[in-house]
Amino acid sequence: MGSVLSRSEDAIDYVPDTVIRSVKLLVAGNFGVGKTTFVNSVSEIRPLRTEETITEASVGIDDMAGLPGKSQTTVAMDFGRITLSPQLALYLFGTPGQKRFVPLWEELARGALGALVLVDTRRIEKSDEVLSVLEQRGVPYSVAVNQFEGAKRYSLDEVRDALDLEPGTPLTSLDARDRGTCLRSLITLVEFLFQRLESRL
Repeated sequence: MGSVLSRSEDAIDYVPDTVIRSVKLLVAGNFGVGKTTFVNSVSEIRPLRTEETITEASVGIDDMAGLPGKSQTTVAMDFGRITLSPQLALYLFGTPGQKRFVPLWEELARGALGALVLVDTRRIEKSDEVLSVLEQRGVPYSVAVNQFEGAKRYSLDEVRDALDLEPGTPLTSLDARDRGTCLRSLITLVEFLFQRLESRL
């Protein structure tokens, strides 16, 4: 797949005239897993972000365990774009992480070819409900471990077992702040999705 993955300071916001196909992908995951950072790292345009300051109103509603420095949260979505080739653009929709936003996830999932699910091994059990939501709605996905600083490192096989992933589900690792590792995980997802489509033809 020929790729145009570079991003410059002079990045343009409009879609090139050569683009004739687009793919909608979700960037999903539980609260505080790094979805906003991921979209910001990979988008060739300035991302649309809907972050709000976390207030006392979230006490007892949003689980802040293990997130002592988190002060903002996405309340609708993050949006970014990557032009993968002169003809193909990816539109990325980052979902909010709290369970109370499940109805919004359902709307964002409409028309999505698939999802990249970010997980945090420090709170890996929180990933189960996100995976369940996608599975219940028939959205294919791959999984990427966001390697937070200071977090214990686990092998991908250990993570696969902990999440009880199907053998064919792609699993990668990344640093959500690093564009290169994020793009590799996205490419893995796109290849997986295209292989699924081709197998049905």
